[in-house]
Amino acid sequence: MSSATDLWSLSATEALARFRTKELSPVEYLEALIGRITAEDERINAVTEVVEEAVTSAREAERFYASAAVNELAEAAVTRPLLGLPVIAKEKHAIAGRSLTQGLIHERETMAGTDAAIIARIREAGGFVHARATSPEFSCATITHSPMWGVTRNPWNLELSPGGSSGGSAAALAAGFAPLATASDIAGSTRLPAAFTGTVGFKAPYGRVPGAQPLAADWYRGDGPMARTVADAALLARVMVGLHPSDHATIDSTGFLDGFDPTSTEAADRLRGRRVGLCLRLGDFPVGEDILANTRTVASALESAGAIVEEIELPWTAERIFETAFTHFGHLLAPAMREATGGHEDTLADYTLQFMDDAEAVAGRRSLYDGLAMEAQIQAELAAAMDGFDVLLAPTSAVAGLEADASYLDGITIDAGGIGRDGSDGDVGGLRLDHYWQAHMTMPFNICNRVPIVNVPSGLADCGIPAGVQVIGHPFDDRSAFEVAAAIEQLQPWQRLAPM
Repeated sequence: MSSATDLWSLSATEALARFRTKELSPVEYLEALIGRITAEDERINAVTEVVEEAVTSAREAERFYASAAVNELAEAAVTRPLLGLPVIAKEKHAIAGRSLTQGLIHERETMAGTDAAIIARIREAGGFVHARATSPEFSCATITHSPMWGVTRNPWNLELSPGGSSGGSAAALAAGFAPLATASDIAGSTRLPAAFTGTVGFKAPYGRVPGAQPLAADWYRGDGPMARTVADAALLARVMVGLHPSDHATIDSTGFLDGFDPTSTEAADRLRGRRVGLCLRLGDFPVGEDILANTRTVASALESAGAIVEEIELPWTAERIFETAFTHFGHLLAPAMREATGGHEDTLADYTLQFMDDAEAVAGRRSLYDGLAMEAQIQAELAAAMDGFDVLLAPTSAVAGLEADASYLDGITIDAGGIGRDGSDGDVGGLRLDHYWQAHMTMPFNICNRVPIVNVPSGLADCGIPAGVQVIGHPFDDRSAFEVAAAIEQLQPWQRLAPM
């Protein structure tokens, strides 16, 4: 049994098991997590606020577990699978009666009237939000800093970013502030932070998880879970999915991951005969040698366990992916951002202004229909490449890390250590890209946003922080993605917490 000083290191499934055997009180667990935040967050800056009402929820769970009979525990495991678990919420996920700013200074007095759908589902499942996590303004960057909250840092290396936009959630998980976190993903905002912090992130197919209107109608978008293990990510995903009256894009997810046990000793055995397509560069993305080596190591482990792994190519270019996605952003997201920030431009982060300008510039030369045609071609190319395979395996980011406080307004330069440096620094040698989004390998799968993806760690990059791989399933085949991710976790166990 863990000592009182390291209860915060328990996973969600480990904590639940101890709640049910009365070895651990939900109040003790919460106190350990709050203590960890108090001790460590000053240097990481992942938390926007601690939610005091969490203590009441923990006490209610404590009373239940203290007196529950065996049949009551069994029923609660089905009807309230998160009972007693604290969850850190990305600040964009509304909590009734609390601020809802999306990192925008001029929205600091705005209060949410109702819970976001996924927050309501966490509560219904017996979980509760004990803290809220930082993100860049409007979740529009793959770094996490803002005038509102300052710079969020990677607990593995404080000079580097945990990624974005769910960087606060990822840093909090890696630092031991929570076992579970909410995240969102429109271009990699779940998977990139998961990769940079050694955590697990699930990008669900569009419609699987309800979102907030009107931008829930944006088919690149999706909310989802982050955690430190595949089992924990699946636990929270099961709670989040399914039809919701507030979001007409949601789909029936009855039976989602039923019977899936990522902790089973048979998880790796189920790989035998599975066909895995390995795509190392997704076309011409400038993938670092350490990232390539880690990805090949994962592929070799799958092959050793009986999977049939075949390396394939895709006819993509980072430039074409960027042009396609920013056509989409220019016609949908940029207008929403302009409306939300009009008259407050002088308070905005430089990257927010740049994002809107870049997206509008691309949309100015390409219509929405042009974008749809480009998306259809990319989707067809992915379908052709995955034909005959159960899943596709690819790196999550071409670069090993990003500077914590950089905005990358003038492109990105990849140095000899694989870190993406601010392109405006003329003293940095290495490969230069016009736009830093071209250094990430996640956006193609928002263009193809009916595919499920689980990011899992692939090892350490040369710069000392984790790297990740994306396990990509066929449209709405979430189970295959989770099963292969669980096998990778068993075959290549990793350090779940940053060595702080």
